[in-house]
Amino acid sequence: MTLIILFFALGILLLAVEVIVPGAILGSIGGLLMFGGCVKAFMEYGTGGGIIAVAVASALAGLAFYLEFRVLPRTRIGRRAFLTSEITGVSAAFGAEARALIGKSAEALTMLSPTGYIRVDGQRYEAYCQSGQVPAGAMLEVIGADNFRLIVSQTQTNQPAI
Repeated sequence: MTLIILFFALGILLLAVEVIVPGAILGSIGGLLMFGGCVKAFMEYGTGGGIIAVAVASALAGLAFYLEFRVLPRTRIGRRAFLTSEITGVSAAFGAEARALIGKSAEALTMLSPTGYIRVDGQRYEAYCQSGQVPAGAMLEVIGADNFRLIVSQTQTNQPAI
């Protein structure tokens, strides 16, 4: 009986700590301990004792989760531990902004080797030059965009004559 109570107590404790320490490892171990307590109850006390153990384990887990997710967020400690605001910004490719820049001329702010920074319409962007190294100050043309940078190529006036 003592071992069953110990398994339940440790299991509930680890399930409660899982709210503070994310990763599902402690919660999984806590669930396994409670399951082990139920198995031990079936082995020692038969079907009747095992069913009672499962009912007690379910009630304890339900009570712990209720306290953790309904009561704790309303306490002073809980308000500091739980996230209440969301980030509205996104980290995504240029999208429509990049399509509007295709075909525009740009100036290399840094040496593109093959990446660097360019200026298009007074705005600074990261760029990738398909033709290799381009010195700072070179005139470029925006020909496309990939994930987070523009793709540029040298304009005809900057390319050396062959």
